[in-house]
Formats: sequence, C-alpha cells, structure tokens
Amino acid sequence: MDLQTITTLMLSKDYKERMKGEYYHVVNRKENLEAVLKLWDSGKLTFVPDCPRSIYDLQMRAMKDYMAVLEARAKIEKIDL
Repeated sequence: MDLQTITTLMLSKDYKERMKGEYYHVVNRKENLEAVLKLWDSGKLTFVPDCPRSIYDLQMRAMKDYMAVLEARAKIEKIDL
C-alpha cells in the first residue's frame, strides 16, 4: 500500500480506518527495513550504518510484535486488515 493511501487511512475519523492505516504504516516500515537488512547481509548496502546490526534486529522484532498486537486487536474488533 502506498504512503498516500496509508496517510489517508490514518487521518480518517473512523477509528477502524485509522487502525488500518496504523497497521499498514508499520507493515510498510518493516518491509523497508527488511530490504535494507537484506542488502546489508549481502554486502550491497550503499552506506555504513552507525548502529550495530543488533539494534536493527531489535527494531525488527519490535515491529513484528507491534503488528501481532494490532492483528489481535483487529480480530477481536472485527476489523478487516
């Protein structure tokens, strides 16, 4: 989902739409971080990160945990993600 669509969802007056936007924003960020980490692992990263890889791994785990919480909420609240 593109960032403009995500932003529209996040600005909705409907809390279910805002939650969808929040979820897809995290999905988007996680996918982007995964792409960077894949480049890093393959030695193709075009910059040298200041943080150690372990910090990025913690960030990835936090994003996945957050997505799991939002998915659980969505199921309980009957929100179709």
